[in-house]
Amino acid sequence: MKPMTEPRSDDVRAAADQAAPPSCETPVEVLTEVRREEALLKTGALQSAIFNSANFSSIATDAKGVIQIFNVGAERMLGYVAADVIDKITPADISDPQEVIARAKVLSVELSTPISPGFEALVFKASRGIEDIYELTYIRKDGSRFPAVVSVTALRDAQNAIIGYLLIGTDNSARKRIEEELRWTEESFRLMVESVTDYAIVMLDPAGDVVSWNSGAQRIKGYSAEEIIGQHFSRFYQREDINQGVPQRDLDVVTERGQFENEGWRVRKDGSTFWANVVFTAIRDKGGNLRGFAKLTQDLTARKKVEAELTNAKSVAEKANLAKSDFLSSMSHELRSPLNAILGFAQLMESASPVPTDSQKESIGQILKAGWHLLKLINEILDLAMIESGKVSLSPESVSLSEVVSECQAMMEPQAQQRGIRMTFPRFDHPIFVKADRTRLKQIVINLLSNAIKYNKEQGAVIVDCTMSASGRIRISVADTGAGLPPEKLAQLFQPFNRLGQEAGGVAGTGIGLVVTKRLAELMDGVLGVESKVGEGSVFWCELIASAAPRLIVEHGDAAPSVGSPVPTSAQIHTLLYVEDNPANMKLVEQLIKRRLDTRLLTAVNGILGIEVARATHPTVILMDINLPGISGIEALKILREDPATAHIPVVALSANAMPRDIEKGLEMGFFRYLTKPIKVKEFMDTVNEAFEYAERGKP
Repeated sequence: MKPMTEPRSDDVRAAADQAAPPSCETPVEVLTEVRREEALLKTGALQSAIFNSANFSSIATDAKGVIQIFNVGAERMLGYVAADVIDKITPADISDPQEVIARAKVLSVELSTPISPGFEALVFKASRGIEDIYELTYIRKDGSRFPAVVSVTALRDAQNAIIGYLLIGTDNSARKRIEEELRWTEESFRLMVESVTDYAIVMLDPAGDVVSWNSGAQRIKGYSAEEIIGQHFSRFYQREDINQGVPQRDLDVVTERGQFENEGWRVRKDGSTFWANVVFTAIRDKGGNLRGFAKLTQDLTARKKVEAELTNAKSVAEKANLAKSDFLSSMSHELRSPLNAILGFAQLMESASPVPTDSQKESIGQILKAGWHLLKLINEILDLAMIESGKVSLSPESVSLSEVVSECQAMMEPQAQQRGIRMTFPRFDHPIFVKADRTRLKQIVINLLSNAIKYNKEQGAVIVDCTMSASGRIRISVADTGAGLPPEKLAQLFQPFNRLGQEAGGVAGTGIGLVVTKRLAELMDGVLGVESKVGEGSVFWCELIASAAPRLIVEHGDAAPSVGSPVPTSAQIHTLLYVEDNPANMKLVEQLIKRRLDTRLLTAVNGILGIEVARATHPTVILMDINLPGISGIEALKILREDPATAHIPVVALSANAMPRDIEKGLEMGFFRYLTKPIKVKEFMDTVNEAFEYAERGKP
C-alpha cells in the first residue's frame, strides 16, 4: 500500500476535466457528469476536514501496521511531525508497552487464539470485522503520557482484502480527571464517615460560615447542627484571638496554600477550652474557584496535659540534679579544708620526735588511711558533680597512647606488686595517637587499672591491650582475673555509689570511679564498655577516636628555615617558658625553638610547676596550654597576673580549644594572644616575635 495523501478539490476538478466527454454528449449525460463531479468535490472536502482536524488524531497504516498518514490532530496530541513517523513506526510504538502486552493477553483469552503483544493486539478485532473501541495510554515524543480513546477500522479494497487500518483517537485526559475527582470525593467522604468518632468534620462556605456539622463536632464542641449551621466559625476561637484577627488569617493562609494545619486553644459551647489540632483544606471547583473549606478538628487536651506534666517533671528533675551537683561541688570544696588539717597533723604526728609508740603509729596509720580514702571520695564526687553540671572543661587533641600507658604503668605497678599481681602492657611498635584530653585519658586508664588490681584475686594478672577497632577507633582494654560479674550486676555497674555488694568486703571503694570514667569517655566522643564471666574475670574497655600525630602546619611560602641563622653578639637572648602536659606537643615546640638561636626554651608539665619556674627564672614570654593537670592555664594566668614579679610577662595561650568563644574568652581573661592547635609555623613564629618585642618595650 502506497502512502495515502489527502485529496484536494482542484485535483478532483482536474480529473473531471480530463474525463469530460466530447461536445456531442446529450444534455442528460452532461447533467449526470456535473453531479458526479460535485459528489467528488464533496467527498474530497469531507476527507480534507477529517484529516486536517486538530481535535482528534487520525493515523492510517498499511496492512503491516506501518504508519502512512499522520494528521494534524495526531501531530498536536503526540508532538511528532508526520515525517517523524510515516514509513518508520507503528502505532504500537507510541502506546504504553505494558498496556499493549496486557491487551494481547486479555484478547487471547477472550477470542481463544494467541495474539502477539504488538500492533496485532491493537487491530486484531478490527481485522476480524469486530467493532473495536478501547482505552490506552499514548506516549508523546517528549515522553509525557495521556489517556486516549481509540477507534479502529480496517481499510479494505474492492475485493474486501485488508490494505491498512485507520486509528482515530481522542484525548481522554479530561474525563479521566473528572473520574479521579469523583473517586477522590468518594474516598474523602468514606474517610470522613469512618473518622467521625475522633474528629469534628465541618464544612465552611467561602465566608467561613458553617454549612455542615457531623456528630463528632457536636461531641467535641457541644453545639447541635441546628444551633451552629449558618454561624461563623470564629466563635470557636478565644476572644483575644478573635480580636487579633486569627480566624480570618487562618482562612487566608489555607486559601493561599490549599491546606493548613495548626494547634491552639479553642472554645466549647459551655465556655470551656480545649487544645485542638485543626486541619483546613480549601475546596475548589474545576475552574479553580473557591467553593469553601473542609475543617477537621481533634481534641488533644489529654495529650497536652501529659506533655505539660512531662515538661514540668523534666524541669523539676533538671533543677534538682543541678542543685545536687552544686551542693556536692560546694561540699567537696568545704570538706577539703578540715581534711587538709587532719591529714597534715596526722603526718606531723607520724614523724614527730620522740617517735610515736607502736600503738600510736597504728592509730595514726588508721587516721591517714581513712583520710586519704576520704580525699579520694571527695575528688571523685567533685569530678562527678562537675561532669553532671556541665562544668568540666576538656581540651581534645592528639595524644600519644604509648606515653599515657607508660606513665600509668609506672604509677600502678607498685600497687599491683603489693598484691603479687602480674601486669602485662602492650608493646607499641609504632606511635598510636587518639583524640582526647590527655589528663582525662590518663584518669580513665588509671581508674580501670586500679579496679583491675583491687578486685583481682591474689597472685592474679592484669593484661592491658590496645587494638584498632571499627570505624577508625582505638580500643584500650584492661582484663583481670577476678571473680567476674553476673549479668544482673553488669546492668547496675555504672550507677553512682553502687558497689554491687562489695560494701562489706575488704576492698575500699566509693562506687563513683566507673561512673566518672564512663562519663569522661563519652565527653571525648568515646565509649566505655565491659565484658565479664563469673569465675573467669572481666574486661573493661574504652574506645576513642584515632588521630594523627600532632603536626605543624606550614603554609605555602611561609616555612621557617630548618637551621637558625647566627645571632649577632649584641643580640638579646630571650627565654620562652612552655607549660604543657602533652609530651608530643612539647616536642613540636622544641623543634620550632631549635630554629631560633636567639631563644632559650624552658618547660613545665603542669600549671603549679609553671608558676614556680616563672617566679624563679622570669622568662621573657610564657606559652601556656589551657587544660592542664591540677590547675588550668586560665587559673595559672590569674596567679601570674596577681604576682608583681610576673604580672608584666606576656602569656600566649596555645590550646586545642579552638571554638570562637574559647578564643574570645581567653583574650578577655588576659592572654596576650590565643593560638590554636595544630600549630601553624608562621603564625607561631610571628606571635613569639611580637610577644618578645612587647616584653622588651614594657620591661620594668
